[in-house]
Amino acid sequence: MEQRKLGVQGLTVPAQGLGCMGMSEFYGPRDEQESIATIQRALDRGVNFLDTADMYGCGENERLVGKAIAGRRNQVILATKFGNVRDAQGKFLGVNGRPEYVRQCCEDSLRRLGVGVIDLYYQHRVDPQVPIEETIGAMSELIRAGKVRHLGMSEAAPATLRRAAKVHPITALQTEYSLWARDVEAEILPTCRELGIGFVPYSPLGRGFLTGKIQQLDDLAADDWRRNGPRFQGDNLQQNLGIVRRLEAVAHRKNCKPAQVALAWILAQGTDIVPIPGTKRRSYLEENVVALKITLSPADLAELNEAAPVGATAGARYPAHSMAAVNR
Repeated sequence: MEQRKLGVQGLTVPAQGLGCMGMSEFYGPRDEQESIATIQRALDRGVNFLDTADMYGCGENERLVGKAIAGRRNQVILATKFGNVRDAQGKFLGVNGRPEYVRQCCEDSLRRLGVGVIDLYYQHRVDPQVPIEETIGAMSELIRAGKVRHLGMSEAAPATLRRAAKVHPITALQTEYSLWARDVEAEILPTCRELGIGFVPYSPLGRGFLTGKIQQLDDLAADDWRRNGPRFQGDNLQQNLGIVRRLEAVAHRKNCKPAQVALAWILAQGTDIVPIPGTKRRSYLEENVVALKITLSPADLAELNEAAPVGATAGARYPAHSMAAVNR
């Protein structure tokens, strides 16, 4: 498994990680046994950079990951997040970056995961009511206490990243990035590179859209969160399928799957980039790993860039209320 340095703080991870969110919520039916088998197969394949968060399944995803890695902790690079607040019924209550909340969330995550230390601890969303210096200051205390090894942020704006990095080095920024979400290329990715912050793209397959398996809204389960996504609605969906068609053409020439080309494209954007495609099935995990062996020629990359330039995707990444919490 190819290894990449994530930032300049000494964290080395596989070139591709595993997003675990969908194993517990948002993406239709769940199968705990298959999810655990998928995580364990990922470890066997060297995909040992696992990503979870306290809000996924209201803590259930961390418990699931903890169960899957029991007895194999020394093989895992474990990342989790805090900041998005939900009640016992799963309702979203907002974002909390207060120092006392940071400390409590870390303790809760350690307990659910069944581990003594978190390798990479992210602030999931920036709390506009709390100075970022206070939040990062509390996170840095966790490092001094031996409960966290590296700090990360998610969906933070360049100015916020700069302020945070003055308090404590930030190892990684996690933000959506794929062929249908390229806005980070303008300011966010250059800022990360200037500050020595690694970049972890979530949803590198466009929430599954770039696999080519979603042709209409009814291809998604009735309880699938993506049904509410603007990019999956009506005319937006039809326009975005044009990107998939171009992706499929490249995949056909290279005798592989569209998802593998999409991952190969993002891997080619820099060795400081480590995507974390999410899946809850071993079969898709195996397909995703193959992307590490696919080489895209300059002509392939030019074709893909022309097919999906910045701003080409129709619709916002999230519904309006969720978009308000990103890039701030």
